[in-house]
Amino acid sequence: MVVTGSTPATQADLDSIAERLGRVPRGVVAIAHRCRCGRPDVVETAPRLPDGTPFPTTYYLVDPTAAGAISTLEAEGVMREMSEQLAADPDLATAYAAAHEDYLRRRAALGDADVPEIAGISAGGMPSRVKCLHALVGHALAAGPGVNPLGDQTLQRLAADGGWPAVCPHGPIA
Repeated sequence: MVVTGSTPATQADLDSIAERLGRVPRGVVAIAHRCRCGRPDVVETAPRLPDGTPFPTTYYLVDPTAAGAISTLEAEGVMREMSEQLAADPDLATAYAAAHEDYLRRRAALGDADVPEIAGISAGGMPSRVKCLHALVGHALAAGPGVNPLGDQTLQRLAADGGWPAVCPHGPIA
């Protein structure tokens, strides 16, 4: 079962994230989405990290299997294809702009008014281009289907390949 919706991060979650990232996670506010195995795959991150650094990537993908699969799509030119699709399809452009606004609203709920350096900036190239599929997938998983059309499209491509998230290599949390 895939769980959506932010939930408080437990110490076990933070330990799992640190193991997967190879470093201590910074600024984690909550778990925004969990893999089928129950491990966090997207974290919700504060708009300003504890060291004071502005951090516009509210939804940070921490699953290395997902990140690797998405990196493969990026290397295959999917971002260019999606940017071309975005430029040619006004309905998609409108939906993508709405995803940008959704992202900004969600981050504002975390207190981004205190971070003027990232005002109006979301992630992944929104609202006008496709720059990072990882960020778009993180938002799509956190927000649920139908909010970020290009994040949803990336997830569909991954599933069509029979890979992540259909296959979870991690097994259940001990």
